[in-house]
Amino acid sequence: MSPRAQRLTRPAGRESGPRHRDERGVVLPTRLMVFSISLVALAGLTFIATQSDDPAKTATPVGSTTTVEESTPSPSAPVTSVPPMNPSMTGKATPQVRRDKLLVAIFNNSNIQGLAGKTGTRAERAGWTVVGTDNWYGTVDTSTVYYGPKLKAAAELLAKDLSITRVKPSVAPMRPDRLTVILTADYS
Repeated sequence: MSPRAQRLTRPAGRESGPRHRDERGVVLPTRLMVFSISLVALAGLTFIATQSDDPAKTATPVGSTTTVEESTPSPSAPVTSVPPMNPSMTGKATPQVRRDKLLVAIFNNSNIQGLAGKTGTRAERAGWTVVGTDNWYGTVDTSTVYYGPKLKAAAELLAKDLSITRVKPSVAPMRPDRLTVILTADYS
């Protein structure tokens, strides 16, 4: 054993006998513990993010308040009314949908690069106000238009404009004040 190692493990003045620990600490276990906790938290978030997003099983409906941001109306934006339902069944008039007054967010949930951007351009040409396009991380079975409270008629019209067959109520973390489109590989 080197003389330096003996100084660290034996009290001064003792050359032989039982070894004693000195009082120096090691910082590594604390850093290792923080790293381990962070790794476990990240694994938990990853687990939650990769769970099935079947809204009927895992998601709760979004709140009932609706706020729509104002935007400058475009003169060429068409005003369309949704095909009328049988008035005797509902007792209500068919609501008019102003495409240019509704906000739309479009997400790509496929491996097709640029799908959300191309679809956003298509929606804008139809008169919709697209506020963003991005990728969606999760599992969605088929391309879907999600709607907030009181936006079902608008969602059905957007779905028709984009040739999407599935329309569903929005779920957290989707914003209730806009229509959310999630595109899968079945959409092109």
